[in-house]
Amino acid sequence: MDATRILAIRHGETAWNVDTRIQGHLDIPLNDTGLQQARWLAQALAERDSIDAIYSSDLSRAHVTAQTIGEAVGLEVTTTTGLRERSFGDFQGRTYAQIEAELPDLAWHWRKRTPDWVPPGGGESLVALRERISMTVNHLAAQHMGGQIVLVAHGGVLDVLYRLATQLDTQAPRTWLLPNTAVNRLLWTPEGMSLVGWGDTSHLEGRSLDETTT
Repeated sequence: MDATRILAIRHGETAWNVDTRIQGHLDIPLNDTGLQQARWLAQALAERDSIDAIYSSDLSRAHVTAQTIGEAVGLEVTTTTGLRERSFGDFQGRTYAQIEAELPDLAWHWRKRTPDWVPPGGGESLVALRERISMTVNHLAAQHMGGQIVLVAHGGVLDVLYRLATQLDTQAPRTWLLPNTAVNRLLWTPEGMSLVGWGDTSHLEGRSLDETTT
């Protein structure tokens, strides 16, 4: 049976990424670096990859990244809330340091990756996040058997995809990186996902923001 090839991509950089501030469901825009990263990524994908469809989180940092790719390869972007970042509830808007200082008991669950812990204030557990991402990707990938699709999402989403592709437990310590606009290649079949390549940032290497176009 044919498989679906997936290019899973984290959005470009935001000011809150730089500040180590939790974004979650808050709609934080790309900064100038993130916009340029998206342009370099789009150029690289247009030159080397055949893409059949582009799907994106509806949050602007992912959607603008996806639209930049779409413009380069001549495809419309389909948005879905299923690719949103994890909802972090009361953590959203706080830096890592603030969370540790102001909410130490809750920070413990966050650090330890307690699977069923739900951040107060409308948060989402890691178990719920994993289920949401798995269902969303299965639904999207099944529509493109034999083709290649782009999924533009968030760090938490990419973390789940890596775990699903490598059969890693939700609580296993993260040993892989999640760079902004890195290209992560997965293979999907109805039986599951496998990892083809991870963390490709070759489109950013040796580049300078001085190259920013108007």
